[in-house]
Amino acid sequence: MNDPIKLLIADDHPVVRDGLSSMFARDPEFTVVGEASDGAEAVRLAEALGPDVILMDLRMAGMDGVTAIGELARRGVPARVLVLTTYDTDSHVLPAIEAGATGYLLKDAPRDELLRAVRSAARGEVALSPSVAARLMSRLRTPAPSTGPLSQRELDVLRLVASGNTNREAAAQLFITEATVKTHLLNIYAKLDVNDRAAAVAEGYNRGLLGKS
Repeated sequence: MNDPIKLLIADDHPVVRDGLSSMFARDPEFTVVGEASDGAEAVRLAEALGPDVILMDLRMAGMDGVTAIGELARRGVPARVLVLTTYDTDSHVLPAIEAGATGYLLKDAPRDELLRAVRSAARGEVALSPSVAARLMSRLRTPAPSTGPLSQRELDVLRLVASGNTNREAAAQLFITEATVKTHLLNIYAKLDVNDRAAAVAEGYNRGLLGKS
Protein backbone atom coordinates (compact mmCIF):
# COMPACT_ATOMS: atom_id res chain seq x y z
CA MET A 1 0.00 0.00 0.00
CA ASN A 2 1.34 3.47 -0.90
CA ASP A 3 2.00 6.01 1.82
CA PRO A 4 -0.85 8.49 2.24
CA ILE A 5 -0.59 11.84 0.47
CA LYS A 6 0.48 14.45 3.02
CA LEU A 7 -1.62 17.62 2.86
CA LEU A 8 -1.16 21.14 4.19
CA ILE A 9 -4.31 23.31 4.14
CA ALA A 10 -3.87 27.09 3.88
CA ASP A 11 -7.02 29.19 4.27
CA ASP A 12 -7.85 32.14 6.51
CA HIS A 13 -11.31 30.78 7.36
CA PRO A 14 -11.25 28.20 10.21
CA VAL A 15 -14.56 26.72 9.06
CA VAL A 16 -13.10 26.00 5.60
CA ARG A 17 -9.96 24.45 7.11
CA ASP A 18 -12.02 22.28 9.47
CA GLY A 19 -14.31 21.14 6.66
CA LEU A 20 -11.43 20.18 4.38
CA SER A 21 -9.55 18.44 7.20
CA SER A 22 -12.63 16.40 8.12
CA MET A 23 -13.23 15.43 4.50
CA PHE A 24 -9.70 14.20 3.93
CA ALA A 25 -9.54 12.51 7.36
CA ARG A 26 -12.29 10.14 6.22
CA ASP A 27 -10.06 8.78 3.44
CA PRO A 28 -6.96 6.73 4.39
CA GLU A 29 -5.34 7.79 1.11
CA PHE A 30 -4.71 11.25 2.61
CA THR A 31 -3.33 12.68 5.84
CA VAL A 32 -3.50 16.34 6.86
CA VAL A 33 -0.14 17.25 8.42
CA GLY A 34 -0.91 20.91 9.12
CA GLU A 35 -3.13 23.94 8.72
CA ALA A 36 -2.15 27.55 8.00
CA SER A 37 -4.21 30.73 8.28
CA ASP A 38 -2.12 32.81 5.86
CA GLY A 39 0.59 32.56 3.22
CA ALA A 40 3.53 33.22 5.54
CA GLU A 41 2.43 30.43 7.90
CA ALA A 42 1.91 28.13 4.91
CA VAL A 43 5.50 28.71 3.76
CA ARG A 44 6.85 28.12 7.27
CA LEU A 45 4.85 24.93 7.79
CA ALA A 46 5.66 23.62 4.30
CA GLU A 47 9.37 23.83 5.09
CA ALA A 48 8.89 22.22 8.52
CA LEU A 49 6.37 19.48 7.68
CA GLY A 50 7.26 18.46 4.10
CA PRO A 51 3.73 18.03 2.67
CA ASP A 52 3.22 16.49 -0.76
CA VAL A 53 0.42 18.91 -1.67
CA ILE A 54 -0.58 22.32 -0.33
CA LEU A 55 -4.22 23.39 -0.73
CA MET A 56 -3.83 27.17 -1.03
CA ASP A 57 -6.49 29.87 -0.84
CA LEU A 58 -5.62 33.08 -2.72
CA ARG A 59 -7.12 35.90 -0.66
CA MET A 60 -5.78 35.71 2.88
CA ALA A 61 -4.88 38.34 5.43
CA GLY A 62 -1.15 38.96 5.62
CA MET A 63 0.73 37.17 2.84
CA ASP A 64 -1.68 36.21 0.04
CA GLY A 65 -1.70 32.93 -1.85
CA VAL A 66 0.11 34.07 -5.01
CA THR A 67 2.93 35.61 -2.98
CA ALA A 68 3.20 32.42 -0.93
CA ILE A 69 3.34 30.26 -4.07
CA GLY A 70 6.19 32.38 -5.42
CA GLU A 71 8.01 32.24 -2.07
CA LEU A 72 7.70 28.44 -1.94
CA ALA A 73 9.22 28.22 -5.41
CA ARG A 74 12.01 30.65 -4.47
CA ARG A 75 12.89 28.55 -1.42
CA GLY A 76 12.87 25.32 -3.43
CA VAL A 77 10.05 23.70 -1.44
CA PRO A 78 9.11 20.59 -3.47
CA ALA A 79 5.43 20.48 -2.42
CA ARG A 80 2.88 20.84 -5.21
CA VAL A 81 0.44 23.71 -4.78
CA LEU A 82 -3.22 23.26 -5.63
CA VAL A 83 -5.09 26.56 -5.48
CA LEU A 84 -8.54 26.20 -3.93
CA THR A 85 -10.48 29.45 -4.14
CA THR A 86 -13.77 31.08 -5.13
CA TYR A 87 -12.21 33.26 -7.86
CA ASP A 88 -11.78 32.16 -11.49
CA THR A 89 -11.08 35.48 -13.24
CA ASP A 90 -7.96 36.00 -15.36
CA SER A 91 -6.53 38.41 -12.78
CA HIS A 92 -6.54 35.57 -10.20
CA VAL A 93 -5.87 32.47 -12.34
CA LEU A 94 -2.93 33.70 -14.43
CA PRO A 95 -0.75 35.10 -11.61
CA ALA A 96 -1.25 31.89 -9.58
CA ILE A 97 -0.29 29.62 -12.48
CA GLU A 98 2.65 31.85 -13.40
CA ALA A 99 3.83 31.82 -9.77
CA GLY A 100 4.07 28.03 -9.89
CA ALA A 101 0.72 26.49 -8.90
CA THR A 102 0.29 22.92 -10.17
CA GLY A 103 -3.49 23.17 -10.21
CA TYR A 104 -6.42 25.53 -9.74
CA LEU A 105 -9.76 24.43 -8.37
CA LEU A 106 -12.87 26.27 -7.19
CA LYS A 107 -14.27 25.76 -3.69
CA ASP A 108 -17.61 24.59 -5.07
CA ALA A 109 -15.92 21.60 -6.75
CA PRO A 110 -17.55 18.23 -5.92
CA ARG A 111 -15.68 16.09 -3.38
CA ASP A 112 -14.63 13.48 -5.95
CA GLU A 113 -13.22 16.18 -8.23
CA LEU A 114 -11.20 17.64 -5.36
CA LEU A 115 -9.79 14.23 -4.38
CA ARG A 116 -8.82 13.52 -8.01
CA ALA A 117 -7.16 16.92 -8.26
CA VAL A 118 -5.08 16.29 -5.12
CA ARG A 119 -3.99 12.90 -6.46
CA SER A 120 -3.05 14.50 -9.77
CA ALA A 121 -1.15 17.32 -8.08
CA ALA A 122 0.75 14.81 -5.92
CA ARG A 123 1.89 13.13 -9.15
CA GLY A 124 2.99 16.48 -10.52
CA GLU A 125 0.15 16.60 -13.04
CA VAL A 126 -1.82 19.75 -13.83
CA ALA A 127 -5.28 19.80 -12.24
CA LEU A 128 -7.70 22.51 -13.37
CA SER A 129 -11.38 23.03 -12.75
CA PRO A 130 -13.39 22.94 -16.02
CA SER A 131 -14.13 26.69 -15.92
CA VAL A 132 -10.47 27.55 -15.35
CA ALA A 133 -9.30 25.18 -18.08
CA ALA A 134 -11.79 26.75 -20.50
CA ARG A 135 -10.63 30.25 -19.53
CA LEU A 136 -6.97 29.37 -20.12
CA MET A 137 -7.73 27.71 -23.45
CA SER A 138 -9.73 30.75 -24.55
CA ARG A 139 -6.85 33.00 -23.49
CA LEU A 140 -4.41 30.94 -25.56
CA ARG A 141 -6.65 30.84 -28.62
CA THR A 142 -7.68 34.49 -28.53
CA PRO A 143 -4.85 37.01 -28.77
CA ALA A 144 -5.20 39.98 -26.47
CA PRO A 145 -6.76 42.92 -28.31
CA SER A 146 -4.07 45.11 -29.81
CA THR A 147 -5.40 48.35 -28.42
CA GLY A 148 -1.94 49.75 -27.84
CA PRO A 149 -0.01 50.66 -24.70
CA LEU A 150 -1.36 52.90 -21.98
CA SER A 151 -0.82 56.60 -22.53
CA GLN A 152 1.24 58.55 -19.99
CA ARG A 153 -1.93 60.06 -18.52
CA GLU A 154 -3.55 56.61 -18.27
CA LEU A 155 -0.43 55.34 -16.48
CA ASP A 156 -0.66 58.31 -14.11
CA VAL A 157 -4.29 57.43 -13.32
CA LEU A 158 -3.48 53.73 -12.85
CA ARG A 159 -0.61 54.51 -10.47
CA LEU A 160 -2.78 56.80 -8.37
CA VAL A 161 -5.54 54.16 -8.23
CA ALA A 162 -2.95 51.54 -7.25
CA SER A 163 -1.87 53.84 -4.41
CA GLY A 164 -5.43 53.84 -3.05
CA ASN A 165 -6.67 57.17 -4.37
CA THR A 166 -10.36 57.64 -5.19
CA ASN A 167 -11.43 59.06 -8.56
CA ARG A 168 -11.92 62.45 -6.94
CA GLU A 169 -8.47 62.39 -5.30
CA ALA A 170 -6.81 61.29 -8.55
CA ALA A 171 -8.59 64.09 -10.41
CA ALA A 172 -7.38 66.68 -7.90
CA GLN A 173 -3.78 65.51 -8.14
CA LEU A 174 -3.82 65.50 -11.95
CA PHE A 175 -5.79 68.78 -12.24
CA ILE A 176 -8.50 67.14 -14.34
CA THR A 177 -12.18 66.46 -13.74
CA GLU A 178 -13.52 63.35 -12.06
CA ALA A 179 -15.39 62.50 -15.28
CA THR A 180 -12.08 62.56 -17.18
CA VAL A 181 -10.58 60.14 -14.65
CA LYS A 182 -13.52 57.79 -15.22
CA THR A 183 -12.97 57.99 -18.99
CA HIS A 184 -9.28 57.16 -18.54
CA LEU A 185 -10.22 54.20 -16.33
CA LEU A 186 -12.59 52.83 -18.98
CA ASN A 187 -9.77 53.08 -21.54
CA ILE A 188 -7.41 51.34 -19.11
CA TYR A 189 -9.91 48.51 -18.55
CA ALA A 190 -10.25 48.00 -22.32
CA LYS A 191 -6.50 48.03 -22.96
CA LEU A 192 -5.72 45.67 -20.07
CA ASP A 193 -8.75 43.45 -20.83
CA VAL A 194 -10.17 43.73 -17.30
CA ASN A 195 -13.49 44.79 -15.79
CA ASP A 196 -12.71 46.68 -12.59
CA ARG A 197 -10.18 48.74 -10.63
CA ALA A 198 -8.74 45.85 -8.61
CA ALA A 199 -8.20 43.75 -11.72
CA ALA A 200 -6.62 46.72 -13.52
CA VAL A 201 -4.14 47.20 -10.69
CA ALA A 202 -3.36 43.45 -10.58
CA GLU A 203 -2.83 43.37 -14.35
CA GLY A 204 -0.72 46.54 -14.12
CA TYR A 205 1.64 44.78 -11.72
CA ASN A 206 1.50 41.62 -13.83
CA ARG A 207 2.65 43.56 -16.91
CA GLY A 208 5.30 45.48 -15.02
CA LEU A 209 3.54 48.81 -15.47
CA LEU A 210 3.49 49.53 -11.76
CA GLY A 211 6.83 48.13 -10.67
CA LYS A 212 6.95 45.57 -7.87
CA SER A 213 3.86 44.82 -5.81
